[in-house]
Amino acid sequence: MKKELHPENYRPVVFKDMSNDDVFITRSTINAKETIEIDGVTYPLVKVEISNTSHPFYTGKSKLVDTAGRVDKFMTRYGNRNKK
Repeated sequence: MKKELHPENYRPVVFKDMSNDDVFITRSTINAKETIEIDGVTYPLVKVEISNTSHPFYTGKSKLVDTAGRVDKFMTRYGNRNKK
């Protein structure tokens, strides 16, 4: 295996799903601007919009996440094409 190929800064990082406030800790090299304290230990915090605990494929629930009315705009433009 080549030396100095992999990054050296692997560390525990907290990822927080903002849609359901689920948190999980994993090792990562991602840069984080915020921190969070869990069980007395401070970790870097990365906020994500969707994870396996909120994604419809994994949960089996259809949840519409709409920011800035993009879904409504799409439906008015293309949604009624098959209805005649």
